[in-house]
Amino acid sequence: MEVLRTPEHRFKRLLDYPFAPNYADVGGLRMHYVDEGPRNAAPILMLHGEPSWSYLYRHMIPICAAAGHRVIAPDLIGFGKSDKPGNIGDYSYQRHMDWLQLLIDQLELTNITLVCQDWGSLLGLRLAAENDARFRAIVVGNGMLPTGDQKVPTAFHLWKNFALHSPWFPIGRIINSGCFRKLGPDELRAYDAPFPNRKYKAGTRAFPRLVPVTPDDPASDANRRAWKVMERWEKPFLTTFSNGDPITRGGDRYMQERIPGAEGLPHITLTGGHFLQEDSPVQFAQAILGVLGQAVTS
Repeated sequence: MEVLRTPEHRFKRLLDYPFAPNYADVGGLRMHYVDEGPRNAAPILMLHGEPSWSYLYRHMIPICAAAGHRVIAPDLIGFGKSDKPGNIGDYSYQRHMDWLQLLIDQLELTNITLVCQDWGSLLGLRLAAENDARFRAIVVGNGMLPTGDQKVPTAFHLWKNFALHSPWFPIGRIINSGCFRKLGPDELRAYDAPFPNRKYKAGTRAFPRLVPVTPDDPASDANRRAWKVMERWEKPFLTTFSNGDPITRGGDRYMQERIPGAEGLPHITLTGGHFLQEDSPVQFAQAILGVLGQAVTS
């Protein structure tokens, strides 16, 4: 396996990203993660998706840490400051699961609140289901746990074909197109920073092809087992979807109906596109803190 590591100078002086780097060895690869707030506090695990990295949570991390929580925001393998296998075939759904499992095992995380979006949800919801005793609450924004048994939106098929076949894959502009607000040049530079050239983008191009879209997908059975856990999940489960995401629209209602822990919670629709962390970061963070308060008192 050819493994690439983005040069450190690419991450110098990033706007609104003052966090000290932390690294864990996950199966011989180096995974980067942000770790802010009191180390003895119950952790909030913020998982990004495609094709972003922990920079996506830069406005939310300080809010949750200032409220007394430990906030851990990893860069998935292939993204951000983490190592990047150089071939699309090096990535699989299960490998991403294994890498995240190694991270939470090494950090000995328990009493976790999961915050997830996009592929952060595909990975995080399964992680929570497979380690349900270690999680206290879940907050999902614009994400789902697909099994291949549901109809896939046309917008996703278009995105998948673009990711696999387009010779041009501009990370910053892709993220900008999924926001209501216009990202500034420094923000675009930060999203592009992990990827000096096309060789570094194998992980970003791989994700769309790994989404289960047929019932016999290699990940479908494991995701169905995870759903069986979610259908018995009585701990807080909050949805914070946005009003402008064509890919995940309606997923919040679907999960509210199937997951017992969603009943009676103050589910919210935030203003924004697919990357609601860019459009409504304060409101998203406030929703997390609110469900944590409920989890403590319930």
